[in-house]
Amino acid sequence: MEAFNRFLDRVAEFFAHRKGLLVMVGMALVVLNFGFQFVPGWVGRSNLFLHLGVLTALLGILLAWAL
Repeated sequence: MEAFNRFLDRVAEFFAHRKGLLVMVGMALVVLNFGFQFVPGWVGRSNLFLHLGVLTALLGILLAWAL
């Protein structure tokens, strides 16, 4: 449990100094999904990167607000 607490402390310290990083990663995933939409296959049909991007951006906004 102590190792997990140290890990969370390091992650919180990392994101405290880079508040917009997760939002930018989420936006990049949404743009990547736009490009994959024209590729045939399950990646283009599933909108996987769109959903991951939106969730990542929302998590980034919530973390930036909390930190």
